[in-house]
Amino acid sequence: MEIWRLITVAITFSSLVIPEIFANNGTTVPPDDVCAEEKCSPYGPVVRFPFRLKGKQPENCGYDAGYDLNCDYMNRTVLEISSPSMKFLVKNISYKSQMIQVNFAEGCQLKHLRDLDISAIQFQFSSPGYMVHRYTLFNCSLVNNNTRYSGYPYWSISCLDTPGYEVIATASNNEIQSLSVELCTKMYDTNLVSAEIFEMKNMLNLAWSLPRCKSCEVHEGGICGRKNGTNNQIDCYGGKTYKFDVLKKLLIAGPIIGCLFLLFAASAFYHVYSTKKLNKKNQMRIREFLEDYTAMKPTRYSYADIKRITNDFKDKLGEGGYGNVFKGKISNEIYVAVKLLHNSTGNGEEFINEVGTMGTIHHVNVVRLIGFCADGFKRALLYEFLPNGSLDKYIFPEGQEHHSLGMEKLHNIALGIARGIEYLHQGCEQRILHFDIKPHNILLDNDFNPKISDFGLAKLCEKGRSAVSMTAARGTMGYIAPEVFSRHFGNVSYKSDVYSFGMLLLEMVGRRKNIDATVQNVSQVYFPEWAYGRLVNGEDLRIQVEEDGEDKIARQLAVVGLWCIQWNPVERPSITFVLQMLEGNEENLSLPPNPFTSKDPINPTNPSVHRRTLGSGLSVISESE
Repeated sequence: MEIWRLITVAITFSSLVIPEIFANNGTTVPPDDVCAEEKCSPYGPVVRFPFRLKGKQPENCGYDAGYDLNCDYMNRTVLEISSPSMKFLVKNISYKSQMIQVNFAEGCQLKHLRDLDISAIQFQFSSPGYMVHRYTLFNCSLVNNNTRYSGYPYWSISCLDTPGYEVIATASNNEIQSLSVELCTKMYDTNLVSAEIFEMKNMLNLAWSLPRCKSCEVHEGGICGRKNGTNNQIDCYGGKTYKFDVLKKLLIAGPIIGCLFLLFAASAFYHVYSTKKLNKKNQMRIREFLEDYTAMKPTRYSYADIKRITNDFKDKLGEGGYGNVFKGKISNEIYVAVKLLHNSTGNGEEFINEVGTMGTIHHVNVVRLIGFCADGFKRALLYEFLPNGSLDKYIFPEGQEHHSLGMEKLHNIALGIARGIEYLHQGCEQRILHFDIKPHNILLDNDFNPKISDFGLAKLCEKGRSAVSMTAARGTMGYIAPEVFSRHFGNVSYKSDVYSFGMLLLEMVGRRKNIDATVQNVSQVYFPEWAYGRLVNGEDLRIQVEEDGEDKIARQLAVVGLWCIQWNPVERPSITFVLQMLEGNEENLSLPPNPFTSKDPINPTNPSVHRRTLGSGLSVISESE
């Protein structure tokens, strides 16, 4: 009975919908002439969607207000941004590569550099060979006009010079070797910009990601425009669409026979080749993702390249549930850590998550993705190699070679992790929720600067949203916020990462796992609760310190950690406020409310026991419950 119902639906669809589709002969009706191309001058760039030339094209011709262009009194095409107010002369617009080439307008526009926030507008730096960094500006005295700084890693900004002084810029994370401290004074730090903005020898290249018109303009040979009667929906005008060709062949064979054949064939393949079809679907999903990803920074390698880079997987660094990690070498100077994923790595979601997320972000406290491999079912990720390994071996030294880090160094590591999380939450175009902050995913470079790694469980969400939807819990036991297990405790949001960071801070203070099943005294099993009790009573934390003042640092980290693990997400601070507490004076910190007298609806009479149960294996409560 069900099959005949499906057949009836298929016949109705073929007889009614398909003829309607072919009424337009495989093309889309073009937009009105009111949005035709315009220029400021015969030699100026052509202006069309997503841009709008103010005064010559109606408001509905552009994608939004950020894409408005003007003609100045010399009939030059001008792009204005408001964060801060800066003017650029538009030299060329490439609609196929979604890139606009500009020069500074008159005057020293670099005087606004301090307030320039490229993340607040719709454009991104896109020129190859220029890294996006935070830069620091220095005012350097010229002694007898002999002392000048030029060339990498310094850029002279002549329009900001004053008599007898030269203004230079350098990346904030560079080691300043030749810069004379006596002759130079720090002026200020910039937001994240490209070094190209200091040179401007030819043109500055800015790219836009929305609207996504590349497929229409490049592959279909059409022109991208606003869909009639909509706000920000787009359509492809004048381009050929392949879906109509497929439907035309089905129409020739006859709607009834074709629908019946597809229906029975789909049923047969579902039962006989379901596994094979699922694998093909997953492979196609990854291929489609990689096609959209070709313009991004990380390099794609073949599996043969991976074998060569790792010397046939000779030097193994570690292993986990995802696969094994090997040390590799791209050149004599560049070493990498190669994560070789198991062939059974699900439907490719974690692979796409990690490459898609890490390929678009650059921060000193986030590990850099150098490349990836997607060769059939063989997948690998190449990261910068960090010789000091992960944080866990420095705070859980049992059974390993003993490593010791003082409390001051741990405090600096905590600051770096917090800055990395703040960048993920606030500094990207979309907020990135990590969902697996733990010591094993914090890597340390030569100077023990921390870098957040492993974005396989990460999730993107709009900055304006207060909560995200999830179909299942994700993370590692002992670090997962309670609301990730059950919506009874509140909505899942960026506060879930704050909770995990708080658990990490308390483990750094105690130099042990928060939940220790080997301890005989049950009251000592859950370290955070024990630490809170001692702080409330004005007692020290019995932390072994090597230098004066380290006990105050331990107390500061513990108090901040206890603020972060509040049971109710609303009572936890944002990561920006956490960073302020870590950077501030320990004496100004007050103890948070007791996170262990919980409003837990599951076990309100003994919340601490329930919390230990949560960390050691609470079953997941689905969102529908």
